[in-house]
Amino acid sequence: MSGHPELIVMLTHNDQTVPNAREVFEACKDAKARFWGFKEEPLPLDEMKRLYARMRECGKTTFLEVVCYTEEEGLAGARMAAECGVDVLMGTMYADSINDLCRENGIKYMPFVGRITGRPSVLEGSLDEMIAQANEALAKGVYGFDLLGYRYTGDAAALNKAFVAAVDAPVCLAGSINGYQRLDEVKDAAPWSFTIGGAFFEDRFDGSFAEQIDKVCDYMAR
Repeated sequence: MSGHPELIVMLTHNDQTVPNAREVFEACKDAKARFWGFKEEPLPLDEMKRLYARMRECGKTTFLEVVCYTEEEGLAGARMAAECGVDVLMGTMYADSINDLCRENGIKYMPFVGRITGRPSVLEGSLDEMIAQANEALAKGVYGFDLLGYRYTGDAAALNKAFVAAVDAPVCLAGSINGYQRLDEVKDAAPWSFTIGGAFFEDRFDGSFAEQIDKVCDYMAR
């Protein structure tokens, strides 16, 4: 581990993979981020497989985030992750079937916690409920958790910090990190990783896509 939260660059906007994801990656593959991923929709599977293969060729750790809330949909997403050969499956609500498939295929599994609806996602639930969910899943061997902290209907910064402190596993803060104030809050919470996708496409960090990646990586390393 690097000693500071690691950026996962998501080639996504509004919880959908952008259609030119391959071109964006090629333009930014030499930027400072080591972790890259995208969502399960709407790219065709063959295109996803080619892009993940290219990411691996470039030495990246790969992530697929599956935004779904039923076991059936989550299992379909996990099968997709296995076909694509990704390193980490993020998202889905925890299910034994998904966990088993990930373990069989050497994929690290980081499910959602809380009560989640919609796309883009909205997170509800209490901290205690989320910690209990997490501990149950940890007992079954998951790697870590995908916390949609900035999609929370309550105090996001407080939730992020308290959840990371309470759960003895890697936590990714995913979604809606769109400025330096939130980067400061992420630093304070000190999760394993965090995602940025839409904010780069909206030029929230001022520069080309690659320049924004490097700015965020440099800022987090300070």
